[in-house]
Amino acid sequence: MKGIHATVGAVALVLSWPGATSAATAGQLADDFWLVGNYTQNAPCKGDGTDPAERKVKISTQQIDSKVGVCTFLDARPAGKTLSAHLECQLPAGLLMSDVTFTQRANDTIDFIDGNKNYTATLYRCPK
Repeated sequence: MKGIHATVGAVALVLSWPGATSAATAGQLADDFWLVGNYTQNAPCKGDGTDPAERKVKISTQQIDSKVGVCTFLDARPAGKTLSAHLECQLPAGLLMSDVTFTQRANDTIDFIDGNKNYTATLYRCPK
């Protein structure tokens, strides 16, 4: 597998800047948490309906959705502009558990890395 779909696809990154200090509960993010939103991976989001489906990632308060599968937040530990999370992912090949880290950047992107440091990606927020 390649891309965030490899780790978040293998981790199945199946992903309103307000609330950067909002707390997350175990397994669930606050509605206004900075990570919640629609993204594309490794390419800026056009948001006009022409973004390829394999690049789209939706992150809600409870899960991450992508073309590859769905990951549920089992544990979410925010620390400033970083979120460490433990995910349970339902993939076509079966269940996968993984640790991941998301880091908010000043340029309105999110850096992603899996717990084994095998894969990194950049998430670009889509216009609302």
